Amino acid sequence: MDSEKEIRRLVKLINYHNRKYYLEDNPEISDYEYDTLLKELIASEKKYPQYKTADSPTQRVGGEPLKEFKTVKHKFPMLSIDNTYSSEELLDFDRRVTKLLTEKTEYVVEPKIDGVAVSLIYENGYFIQGVSRGDGDQGDEITANLRTIRNLPLSIPFSSTIEVRGEVYFKKKEFDLLNQRRKKEGEPLFVNPRNAAAGSLKLLDPALVSRRPLNLFVYTGFLRKGPREHYPVLQLLRELGFPVNPHVELFTNIEEVINYCRKFQEKKDKLPYDTDGIVIKVNSLTAQEKLGATTKSPRWLVAYKFPAAQATTRLKDIILQVGRTGVLTPVAILEPVGLAGSTISRATLHNEDEIKRLDVRIGDKVFIEKGGDIIPKILKVVKEVRTGKEAIFKMPEKCPVCGGKVYRDTDGVAVRCENVRCPAQVSERIKHFASREAMDIEGLGEALVNLLVQKKLVEDYGDLYFLKLKLADLITLERMGEKSSQNLLKAIEKSKERPLPNFLFALGIRHIGIHSAEILSEKFQSILELRNSDLETLSSIPEIGPTMAESIFNFFRDKETAIVLEKLEQAGVKAIKKSGLKVKNEKKIFSGKRIVLTGTLENFTRSEVTRLIKGLGGRLTSSVSPKTTFILTGKEPGSKLQKAKTLGIKIIDESEFKKLIKGSGLHI
Repeated sequence: MDSEKEIRRLVKLINYHNRKYYLEDNPEISDYEYDTLLKELIASEKKYPQYKTADSPTQRVGGEPLKEFKTVKHKFPMLSIDNTYSSEELLDFDRRVTKLLTEKTEYVVEPKIDGVAVSLIYENGYFIQGVSRGDGDQGDEITANLRTIRNLPLSIPFSSTIEVRGEVYFKKKEFDLLNQRRKKEGEPLFVNPRNAAAGSLKLLDPALVSRRPLNLFVYTGFLRKGPREHYPVLQLLRELGFPVNPHVELFTNIEEVINYCRKFQEKKDKLPYDTDGIVIKVNSLTAQEKLGATTKSPRWLVAYKFPAAQATTRLKDIILQVGRTGVLTPVAILEPVGLAGSTISRATLHNEDEIKRLDVRIGDKVFIEKGGDIIPKILKVVKEVRTGKEAIFKMPEKCPVCGGKVYRDTDGVAVRCENVRCPAQVSERIKHFASREAMDIEGLGEALVNLLVQKKLVEDYGDLYFLKLKLADLITLERMGEKSSQNLLKAIEKSKERPLPNFLFALGIRHIGIHSAEILSEKFQSILELRNSDLETLSSIPEIGPTMAESIFNFFRDKETAIVLEKLEQAGVKAIKKSGLKVKNEKKIFSGKRIVLTGTLENFTRSEVTRLIKGLGGRLTSSVSPKTTFILTGKEPGSKLQKAKTLGIKIIDESEFKKLIKGSGLHI
């Protein structure tokens, strides 16, 4: 078999199925069949890397994280768009256009996607450069980040140079899932899909961007030779494989455009993405050139903005809600006002930075908006009617729920309470404490944890070890009974023997994952030794650094932490320092070797892999360097894989790893 031809066949086939799935929403094969093809391609390219091409689906994520973005000047300025808000203003636009043109004027309309504008450059059929809009004259080169967008073609059947412009956006459902995941992980939530898209494209690590399901619609193209009308250009772009919005229409007069805008407004909220208006463009490119542009915007296009549901009211107070991960979110308490069929008395303010941006104060008269059944938000303050009695809001130094000290995240946005006993977050902390890589308490799932907290049988995870004293109450809980209760108590008792790394991870120290817990357990013999360490010692530990060190230091000096640790000590939780492995012989097959893991393994947790490698004489490190012996890859590997390829470091998958350790005598 010709290896090069086989790789090209797979690339062409997978790209075809990508188009059927992402562009046409008409898949022809199952996810399993697609994954099988992709695995086959990955294996072939690994064996014959010289045949890997720029448009290979495996190149959606690659390269090391950047230190900064390079600034690129746009060949044609990316100007802004003038807005209109009524049919009268659209008629005025039409009069200005027809006054300057002698020929009949046609208009192309398309939804105005609430996303981030980008420029895409293709040469010889390949995507070579992507640039953000920036200030309109120049922007950041974000090529690697844009390559991760699944419906952006990496190659097109077009040999000449072409620049295509489009909008990167999040679908509503995928945006909600992203925020749910961030909430679960204790990260600040994105304000809206547009902010999420903009923030994603600003990330310096393409591997992180690839985990966010960004989408693209293209809205124009610059060709050296081609159609002289905008609508045929869009049709050509669609034929080349670009995602063009299906709601693009061509009309012969402005009255048809106005009618379309009215009808589209009625169905816009049912679309899977946010759109805040319709963009109207003169169809003829010759006419566009004749009409020209001001310093701010072209004269041949305009946006019709849908009227949002707005009202004015008085901001009576700002209160704080403490989320399940400890983040303090300011909420505006409003004088009740009718808006979009409901009475609004609250609006989110997201964070302290948003309050400062709006310069909103308690007592202010404010504009609020609600569109598409989203949570009401404050648009702006009516500063002209201030009396001087308005009060400036300041984030507190203590949690409003438990009175514990609050800390500002390193990104300077979120303020959070890290009290392990805070009632607002106790359920989530207990769920984490009982999870598999933590204390691994079988049977202690989400529903039961919520019941235990609701019935006030536990106030923190330390109380779990005293549930045996409340057996009678435990038995009465829904779906428990005596047998289930006894099984739970046995699982809790068994968890007392968990190794030190798992116990450290279970405590829920901010920024400390299982890998960091492994590193700490190598340095310290016990929890007591770790608790007594100073900030300088913690900061000096490789792979810990100042941010983690400060988090650990603050955690162990909190009085509420001391209460929980005392309960755990009284209960006999040993947090023993052991590898969890039994070695039948002294065959240290990884002796002196440095190994890096990237991606998710199917048969091992990270903790188990760490113990395996350590038990066989090796060391699992977090970064790839020339000293790395080999890199172990799982599903969805990150940028470490590309760095390993660049350095020529050996790469193995999970099956090869299992073969290596087979017969070593090492068992988990």
